Amino acid sequence: MTLHQPALEVDEEAALAARAAWLHFAGGKTQGEVAELLGVQSTKAHRLIARARADGLIKVFVEGPIAGCIALEEQVKAAYGLQYCEVVPNIDEGPLPLRTLGMAGARYIRNLIEGRRHRMIGIGHGRTLAAAVDLMPGVAAGGTKFVSLLGGLTRRFAASPFDVIHRLAERTGAESYVMPVPFFANSAKDRQVLEAQYGVSDVIAMAQQAELYIAGIGEVDAKSFIATAGMVDEEDIDEVMKTGACAEILGHFFSEGGAHLPNSVSDRAMAPRFSDLKSHRIVALAGGTAKTKAIRAILAHGLLFGLITDEATARRLVSPKPGREPGNKNGKTAPG
Repeated sequence: MTLHQPALEVDEEAALAARAAWLHFAGGKTQGEVAELLGVQSTKAHRLIARARADGLIKVFVEGPIAGCIALEEQVKAAYGLQYCEVVPNIDEGPLPLRTLGMAGARYIRNLIEGRRHRMIGIGHGRTLAAAVDLMPGVAAGGTKFVSLLGGLTRRFAASPFDVIHRLAERTGAESYVMPVPFFANSAKDRQVLEAQYGVSDVIAMAQQAELYIAGIGEVDAKSFIATAGMVDEEDIDEVMKTGACAEILGHFFSEGGAHLPNSVSDRAMAPRFSDLKSHRIVALAGGTAKTKAIRAILAHGLLFGLITDEATARRLVSPKPGREPGNKNGKTAPG
């Protein structure tokens, strides 16, 4: 698979037009607000948005290179050894900029579908991916199929509001395969029993055959997705935190330095084995101040093929200044 990676050298005026269009159409900013954010006069903001229309950049999403973000993409790729990176301007900021990340993720998934280069795509779940699917327009999936990488139920077998596979099927009409079991089984033995069930084993086999995994990244604390969504209980979170974990992706946990931390909680995850993660291309959709440390941890391990994130997070990821990252009390800088 060849992922589009824009050239570093771009027409600065065209890039500024793309940025203005993103803020106006995706972010809902007025032309006056766009002018203020870009540091230009209102008349120029109007001309930039008009140019974006004339150049065909405005479709369902804003297409085209965005100055500043492209440089950040190259910096993040170089710092963490990524093959693919997309950075988008912030529409919202804070602990979890869902609109910014949702728009970026929706565009990425739509482009994958329209590119028709993947027969099967594995999908995780969580708040960020749910926002991406909610912001997607209807688009015919063609031959693309989606398979859930994770159990979509809570420990009490209630449906998770952030399991995205059903919504993807509605938006695209694609064949989409669910895993109707809890994200975390009650025990490692229960996991083996569930994995052996007819239908579940078929979905696991499909996930192993997927050419690409799209996942969110979670922090590890009482406010994390897996805790607040009822996927695990307080004792589970406490156990994982005692191992030194600060990040979670697809049911696996990592330390701040990027070390994979096997534990009894991940042993119960209805999720791909770690060997499956290592053998697949994984693109993560993640950002926000609350998740910067977790994103850095996953990047430090070298697990990801690609990252889609917001501009503010990207700047923190490549910042050489200690203390710029919320929650990073030891002053460590990003690994090279």
